[in-house]
Amino acid sequence: MEKEAYKIYIVGAGISGLIAAKVLEDHGYHPEILEATDRVGGRVKTDIVANYQLDHGFQVLLTSYPAAKKYLDFDALDLQTFLPGATVFTNGKQKTIGDPLRNFSLLFPTLFSGIGNFSDKLKVLKLNTNLKKKSLDEIFAQPETTTLVHLQKLGFSEAMISKFFKPFFSGIFLEPNLETSCRMFEFVYKMFGDGFAALPKSGIASIPKQLASKLQHTKFHFNMRVQNVADGKITLENGTVLESHFTIVATEASQLISNLKSQETAWKSCETLYFETPKRTIPKPLIGLVADKSLLVNNIFYHNSLQTTSKGNKELLSVTVVKDHNLSEKFLVKKVQEELQQFCGIKDCSFLKLYSIPKALPNLQQLQYSMSPSETRLTTKVFLAGDVQLNGSLNAAMISGEASALGVIEALGSIVK
Repeated sequence: MEKEAYKIYIVGAGISGLIAAKVLEDHGYHPEILEATDRVGGRVKTDIVANYQLDHGFQVLLTSYPAAKKYLDFDALDLQTFLPGATVFTNGKQKTIGDPLRNFSLLFPTLFSGIGNFSDKLKVLKLNTNLKKKSLDEIFAQPETTTLVHLQKLGFSEAMISKFFKPFFSGIFLEPNLETSCRMFEFVYKMFGDGFAALPKSGIASIPKQLASKLQHTKFHFNMRVQNVADGKITLENGTVLESHFTIVATEASQLISNLKSQETAWKSCETLYFETPKRTIPKPLIGLVADKSLLVNNIFYHNSLQTTSKGNKELLSVTVVKDHNLSEKFLVKKVQEELQQFCGIKDCSFLKLYSIPKALPNLQQLQYSMSPSETRLTTKVFLAGDVQLNGSLNAAMISGEASALGVIEALGSIVK
């Protein structure tokens, strides 16, 4: 049988599924992707509302991700980079801190910010230096503890942890107490230090759109929900049964595969609210951190501080909430608007849209950086992909997608002549 005649299905058109399809195509195969929604991207999507670009949750691309450098054309994405720092709102005041070695304009604000003491600043430099020398494999091989315990062991003051590390990394880890593995902390911190946080000019959805545009021999089936996956067979929700030689499940597999029902992935949730405001209180492209543990608001960002393809008439503000609450949408919006005015000096916020994301990041233990192709194999003909296999990052999604495709190719190696 010719390579292109093999029926290889990929369940899910998120980042993992798209990478898996690209690797299969590069080896001469013609896969088919089954996607439950109307477009590619999975959790990486962008809507246009009132002519503003609204990403599904506040997301960034870290330009130092090894897999991103391998599979993405950064120039074509027209990446807009954040400044390497943050603006911290504490006690009703606004202070800016950052890495003056990478952007000199952050030197004096950082020195006189009052966020952390002089010893904290020395410890930050030491952490930066140590992580530059540390390989990703070394980071993911170290014993796991929580990020909070790790920072305490490194000797950071309680003020530095509560005013910077907690709000900054809570926005990344989507949990307010820094219970995430220290492996993830060091990985993300290293990636921030080695490159930049960035957004494509047309929004985060440009990433999956670019990956999809590179696929020449992959067939997409949108609005097609899968009910069950077994060796050699895929059952759709409408009752249709598809025969497959191999299947890559590039989405949460526990709902689709009977012997995984008891192994459902735990998830972290978040809410992102978008507002239109008349002006920016943070003029530069810096993330705003709200360093008060009693508040719902965790971090904010003015999206038009970066160049955007579609920019609306005023300023676009996103607000991320990671804490649990029992508020309705109406009262959540009201509470957030009150906090923005009282603690950040942001007035006249017109609400645009709320994204409640129950499955924003997988809540994983024993985090890994990579996996061998054979490790993605669940059964004779079923392979698993997705960031849930490794760690909650765009980089992990790409690596697992690549590994699963190589696993299928290895399995086919004994068949294809």
